[in-house]
Amino acid sequence: MKILFVCTANVDRSKTAQDFYSEQFINHQFRSAGTDHALCQRHMTKALDQEDIDWSELIIVMERHHKEWIIQNLELKDKQLHVLEIVDSYAYYSMKLIELLQQKCNKLF
Repeated sequence: MKILFVCTANVDRSKTAQDFYSEQFINHQFRSAGTDHALCQRHMTKALDQEDIDWSELIIVMERHHKEWIIQNLELKDKQLHVLEIVDSYAYYSMKLIELLQQKCNKLF
């Protein structure tokens, strides 16, 4: 399965999810990206584009406003999309963030 994680700047939450799950589930493919293109450019991270949406089979966003951004700016088609409701208050690869990801994601794939 091809799984795309999305947050605002692709610095902490979605990048943690991509890196953590890439190690845990080697039979799946993972990507991550951010919806705020200016922040992604500033941090030199991956900004979300239509190619990422087209590539994915499952899209997992951190907050509801990420889903809304995708709907307004890209063509979602009939992709599965899940909102985790994980706010932007965790550092990259923090144990609390990983615990939240496991609680909310493990049942999805």
